[in-house]
Amino acid sequence: MNKFSLPNKEEYGNWKLPMVEIFETVEGEGSAAGFPTVFVRVFHCNLRCHWCDTPYSYAPAKPEFEATIDEIIEKISEFNSRYICFTGGEPLIHGKKSAALLKAMADLDHIVDIHIETNGGIDLTPFENLRQTDSTIKEKARYVMDYKLTASGEKGRMIESNFELLKKQDEIKFVIANETDFMEAKEVVEACHQKGQVLFSPVWETMPPRRLVEKVLASKLSQVKVSLQLHKIIWDPDQRGV
Repeated sequence: MNKFSLPNKEEYGNWKLPMVEIFETVEGEGSAAGFPTVFVRVFHCNLRCHWCDTPYSYAPAKPEFEATIDEIIEKISEFNSRYICFTGGEPLIHGKKSAALLKAMADLDHIVDIHIETNGGIDLTPFENLRQTDSTIKEKARYVMDYKLTASGEKGRMIESNFELLKKQDEIKFVIANETDFMEAKEVVEACHQKGQVLFSPVWETMPPRRLVEKVLASKLSQVKVSLQLHKIIWDPDQRGV
């Protein structure tokens, strides 16, 4: 499927999605780091990364609740934040339902930025076609594509053609656990990167942030932004809803 054809709002507003949580905090990483943000976390993921920090967002865990798109939008509207982090699990895994929720969020007048934390193993083509044909989504939505490396256990699931769809406002994140991951990230950037800000983020337990910074500088990667997870600095790393 290369294109989503959404029905009118009255119909898709009643579509239900399995959910994990909706809460307000500050964005912890990437270009929006520090901004008050509403996190909209849907349930389910097509990958099983070894270092995943949200295992409660996919099986064998269960959804915390189900909600219609209208109910999700109502909850978002209770907060003052102008930014939305659309995340999971994998937020785009529900296909047309994910696209409809994205459309409904983009139609909120007070929202100026929706960053979609997609995992690199979902074909972005139908979502990108929707972004290019819908003016509000085109204005507000951007991808933060998390390209998985060997230490994740899911490198073979990556769809490299997604790089061709990314635009200047998008981001490509590489979570780096060790030296092999770092070298792979460099190679992927050299071979595939066209547009979008490149982010290198450390797995703190095995790649201390200081070491990652030193490696980026030594490798003269002037186009790379080192991205740390602020919520792990501010709160306990295992605390949810922050």
